[in-house]
Amino acid sequence: MSAYRGGPNTFAVIGLSSKPLHVFAKPSYVCEWVPLNGTRNVTVQGVKILPDWGYGRVYTVVVVNCTFPTTSVVTGQDGGGGKLLVHASTSGGGDTDFNLTDTIEALHESPGSLNVLQYTEEPKYDYLYCGSSLYGNLSPQRIREWLAYHVKMFGEKSHFVIHDAGGVHPEVMEVLRPWVEKGYVTVQDIRDEERFDGYYHNQFLIVNDCLHRYRFMTKWMFFFDVDEFIFVPKKSTLKSVMDSLSDYTQFTIEQRTMSNKLCYLDDHPGKIYRKWGIEKLVYRDTAKGIRRDRKYAVQPRNVFATGVHMSENTVGKTTHKTEGKIMYYHYHGTISERREPCRQLVNSTEMKVGGTPYVVDKTMREAALAVKRFEMRMIGSALLRTHQ
Repeated sequence: MSAYRGGPNTFAVIGLSSKPLHVFAKPSYVCEWVPLNGTRNVTVQGVKILPDWGYGRVYTVVVVNCTFPTTSVVTGQDGGGGKLLVHASTSGGGDTDFNLTDTIEALHESPGSLNVLQYTEEPKYDYLYCGSSLYGNLSPQRIREWLAYHVKMFGEKSHFVIHDAGGVHPEVMEVLRPWVEKGYVTVQDIRDEERFDGYYHNQFLIVNDCLHRYRFMTKWMFFFDVDEFIFVPKKSTLKSVMDSLSDYTQFTIEQRTMSNKLCYLDDHPGKIYRKWGIEKLVYRDTAKGIRRDRKYAVQPRNVFATGVHMSENTVGKTTHKTEGKIMYYHYHGTISERREPCRQLVNSTEMKVGGTPYVVDKTMREAALAVKRFEMRMIGSALLRTHQ
């Protein structure tokens, strides 16, 4: 998939490999740096990380760390450039008596292209969003709401990486384009990866590519989905929350689960369909004793590989004690289809549906007006006719 420098003398190579091979054999990796100026090649053993926790299907995700001696020419101090080769061996996984080895040119660095200052200078962004694979017939309106909300929350020094696995159809691209032109969004085309049967549209592959691609460009990196809205209490700001967690490499974020069918009827029924999703989907699931998934953020310079719900490959501390500080509202299933999400209009403040208790939670609804004004101020009326 990709390879990136992780510092003056280290690299990360991200790709897919045969899951049966990793289950039934012990494949290994050797990294070789070939300087373009003809000086001596340098070889080290690669350290493999399997970040998808066994969730792989036909293919599993592998991150290979290649760390060379600091005194070697690979540090690039001479500016001569070079090639990173990865020699991947089956180590008994083939149907012959000897190991099968493939050599992959993972990275080609042109002379003079390495900027070693990037590893120590202040990053360009405070917050960067790494999105999972987007696929299917997504709702442009839901994407519109999510993006306007989070650009407002994350601020001017933020960036959003959207990964297109077929979900960025023309109507969704219309929603993204004004923010791309403003410099807030990058759309990464990963549709070719759909040919390979990895877990959930290869999302472990995608988040690891994003981690290493932008590792030195941001202070904090967020991993969550486009049907999830980050929220901090009114007496705090995202910056104050992040500053309070600066001693941690990673923290996880608690979920508030919202109904994706129940809509609050406190207005004329004909008007509710013109409201944004976060205005009308206000019923929160309050069932007790349920383990709800958490999402997370990291300081990426201290992370070697990552997952969907957290990373196990970090340097530094992780905390899960963020209740009351930061949370996310989850509107599961609302983005994956383009029809109106309201299935049932109700005006009760508490109710049970199928045994699940719900209460009205207007937190996100109360934020909607300011988000709409922000969108108008930032990109004008370009999206006013956006539909489901």
